[in-house]
Amino acid sequence: MARLSDKSLLAVAAVVDVAIHARGQPVAAKALAERHGLPPRHLEPVLQALVHAGILKGVRGPRGGYELARERRRISVAEIVRIAEAADEHEDQVPPLVIRVISPAVAEAEKSFETALAAVTIDRLCQHAERSGLAEQIAGPDFNI
Repeated sequence: MARLSDKSLLAVAAVVDVAIHARGQPVAAKALAERHGLPPRHLEPVLQALVHAGILKGVRGPRGGYELARERRRISVAEIVRIAEAADEHEDQVPPLVIRVISPAVAEAEKSFETALAAVTIDRLCQHAERSGLAEQIAGPDFNI
């Protein structure tokens, strides 16, 4: 069964969090990291990759943070996963067995998985979080200093 990396899951969670909390003002990286129990330095590279890819928009200044760069219904989980995984790729030595046998065999399953993920939007995840009451639970105070 295909499994998303922790980095990909974190990237999706960060975008959903920003979509839920950015109501007219950016979400501070520090507040976002606290809500997810992470040190800000762990989350920042993921956020920056999402900014460079046009998923999030970074806002500088004392009341800065992150907001969605486009409508949440136009952002798919598949797109976020591609960005997170690309940011984590290393050009280390890859054994020929992986290149010639394993990667091609897994590629078809990955295509199907990506197609399924492309149908899941941030809007859909936000709506589910709101219906299940999780949006309110994670919507604690967002203090910007």
